[in-house]
Amino acid sequence: MKIHSESFNDGQALPAEFAAGVPGDDGPVPGRNRSPHLAWSDLPEGTQSMAIVCHDRDVPTRPDLVNRSDATVPYDTPRVDFDHWVLVDIPATMDELAVAADSEGFTARGKQPGPTDHGCRGINDFTNWFADDDDMSGDYGGYDGPWPPFNDERLHHYVFTVYALDVNKLELGSRFTGGDALNAMEGHVLDLASIVATYSLHPEPQD
Repeated sequence: MKIHSESFNDGQALPAEFAAGVPGDDGPVPGRNRSPHLAWSDLPEGTQSMAIVCHDRDVPTRPDLVNRSDATVPYDTPRVDFDHWVLVDIPATMDELAVAADSEGFTARGKQPGPTDHGCRGINDFTNWFADDDDMSGDYGGYDGPWPPFNDERLHHYVFTVYALDVNKLELGSRFTGGDALNAMEGHVLDLASIVATYSLHPEPQD
């Protein structure tokens, strides 16, 4: 199974048009937040549907340090995963998603999760990030791109993984997380392929 993108090269920087947060005059501001192009090929026999999960593997475990002008998030701070895109039940007849197929602009309170004509959107981890923000809280469905802390010394890596599944639906309903999707996929993954993009709002991030 193979994966490629016309939006970025594997291991290279993600263009800003696909980010949720971009540099502004007085700090980060919302970006174009377009979902990138993804294509896949050489699917295994028996593939009935596809799923996509994109996660940032470099999210710091010190929220008290995040986005502070008087502090930095040190490179060696322990890290956790943060899901940016959860999309399942993609028809096996599809072999790509075009640019902006699942996101065009950053939507306060999130895009609607649930069925679309290109798959079923789960909720990404901006749902938890904004849970206590009265102006931004909501279910963030589908793709929302990078918005890493501007003071984080570490370059962030975004892993886009496409899964080939032996079922045509995962029957997850309309509100599910990346973790829920991965659990439902267990025992149904015929093959998978990943591609990685990097992004940072720090002026000199360390890889």
